[in-house]
Amino acid sequence: MKKIAESERIIGHYRGAEAGPLVVAIGGIHGNEPAGVLALERLFDMLEDEPRINPGFNFKGDLLALRGNLEALAVGKRFIDTDLNRIWRPLDGGPEMIITSEDRELHELLAAIETAVEEAPLSELVLLDLHTTTASGGIFAITGDDAPSLSLAAEMAVPVIKGMLSGLQGTTLHYFRGDHFPTNLPVRAVSFEAGSHDDPVSVDLSLAATVNLLRALGCVREEDVNTYHDDRLRQSANNLPRLTELVYVHHVSHDGSDGFRMNTGYRNFHPVTKGDIIAKDNNGDIAVPADGYLLMPLYQQQGDEGFFIVRDYVFTSAF
Repeated sequence: MKKIAESERIIGHYRGAEAGPLVVAIGGIHGNEPAGVLALERLFDMLEDEPRINPGFNFKGDLLALRGNLEALAVGKRFIDTDLNRIWRPLDGGPEMIITSEDRELHELLAAIETAVEEAPLSELVLLDLHTTTASGGIFAITGDDAPSLSLAAEMAVPVIKGMLSGLQGTTLHYFRGDHFPTNLPVRAVSFEAGSHDDPVSVDLSLAATVNLLRALGCVREEDVNTYHDDRLRQSANNLPRLTELVYVHHVSHDGSDGFRMNTGYRNFHPVTKGDIIAKDNNGDIAVPADGYLLMPLYQQQGDEGFFIVRDYVFTSAF
């Protein structure tokens, strides 16, 4: 086992003695969300110490951990020119495609990921994108609706949201599920929301979710994972719906010209009823269009979505 590389962009690249998945973990895609970066830094400290503490420790596969939007992280802003998690696309046009600060960030991220894909003896490619929100409240995972990604998210023991990609464009999840890497191997992608930006517990939960994902993939053995990580996730997910689906996205102007203002006091998974007034803009009050749970209410200057509404997922039979 060895630590391959480290730089401002690369938190670490850890390669196990046995081949396995290549896990790409990204923190700080948004510059005001440092919890994921701090969690991944802690994880690599743990990986450094674990073989000494536990001589039987074995890691399968590769773990590449990256800092997302370096320039935005340096100033604590969601983004500099445009939302990095809305512009993921192939940059095949050369330097003329790199216009904004976030274009440069994307170019460097893709270069690091593509190099790892080419060099790693991988059995599958897995993305874990770590985030936090402006609102307090519950933790959750977002995936594509493909069964392998949903299954992986469920094994992390956190609430899972279906259908979120239909309300967004240009995210890391879209890109990884879009057959953009030179491999015919399976690709799975999960985004994890660990709580509010400023809560120190969000770092612990990001770390716990990452460790649980590595265990679910077989990168680390069950007996090598501290039950502390499971306990933290279960406590934070207590009384939250286990599986929900997106029913509505309220889009807002990129530059704030529509005057969107979220009413105070809302949390992730706050129950709402159709007709509840929860926000305002230049046209007046904004009412909830459907019963469900409020997700990611916008309490910051930057962002393209004011809030999301999800509802309990109802399983149906084909018979």
